[in-house]
Amino acid sequence: MVLAKRWTLKKHFSGSPTNSDFELKTAELPPLKNGEVLLEALFLSVDPYMRIASRKLKEGDIMMGEQVARVVESKNSAFPKGTVVLAYLGWTTHSISDGKRLEKLPTDWPDSLPLSLALGTVGMPGLTAYFGLLDICGVKGGETVMVNAAAGAVGSVVGQIAKLKGCKVVGAAGSDEKIAYLKKIGFDVAFNYKTVESLEETLKKASPDGYDCYFDNVGGEFSNVVIPQMKTFGRIAICGAISTYNRTGLPPPGPPPEAVIYQQLRMEGFIVTRWQGDVRQKALKDLMTWTSEGKIQYHEHIIEGFNNMPSAFMGLLKGENLGKSVVKA
Repeated sequence: MVLAKRWTLKKHFSGSPTNSDFELKTAELPPLKNGEVLLEALFLSVDPYMRIASRKLKEGDIMMGEQVARVVESKNSAFPKGTVVLAYLGWTTHSISDGKRLEKLPTDWPDSLPLSLALGTVGMPGLTAYFGLLDICGVKGGETVMVNAAAGAVGSVVGQIAKLKGCKVVGAAGSDEKIAYLKKIGFDVAFNYKTVESLEETLKKASPDGYDCYFDNVGGEFSNVVIPQMKTFGRIAICGAISTYNRTGLPPPGPPPEAVIYQQLRMEGFIVTRWQGDVRQKALKDLMTWTSEGKIQYHEHIIEGFNNMPSAFMGLLKGENLGKSVVKA
């Protein structure tokens, strides 16, 4: 008999999530049928998108999310016992799968890289940075890139790929510890947006000629200040808007339309699942190679214990993490 622990959405969030919005339940899993596998979570991801995506859940549903899991019992020859997979199974310790939506980790996964990176730099956040910067923004050497939430799972990879491509990179984050980290990993300019006297003047000083690419994870008032400083034909990749996710009132006014029109800017929102097949595999290979060679550095914010999933998620939304937030089951 296997008991699965599951975090469910007890009630939909109003403003910032609280502990009372979640409920921990236990369910007994049935015996395996032919073609099925029993999975045990090793690492579970918490991500900002969950704050918005949870609106699609019914109260009582398991919270969504990706995990790295190990096959502990198998009646499926494609996934023998011990196989490590990436799966979108939600906040649960154990699951039964027919194998159809499981993704094996690459066979050449380096021993030097922790498996948890499949949820971060060599996973969905890394792919988001890769495609948002290279496909949506189309950066070229010599350009100037602005990225906010720059010490997070996506932003830190954006900045490092931009440096690999020969760009000048300006990053904003919310603590002095994060700024020190950004400078350590090669950002040309990094500043604490919470302590600068003027965001507008700080951005102008960092790049007096303006910005070719703006990789936006934050939205809201921050973007209203950045967008007028874009160069003509600048490109804006809208990845997230974490500053607005917990709002209960109206969203802040948008960027001035005249800046978008007269600077002939291109703004495009995107979801990383757009890229599949060969292009996704090439991107994962690039990220794995760059990380194993030390060309991309990573930092993980590891929270111990499955029971701490809600606090890990709430801490992420408050910006308590440096790098990717991962719960070790």
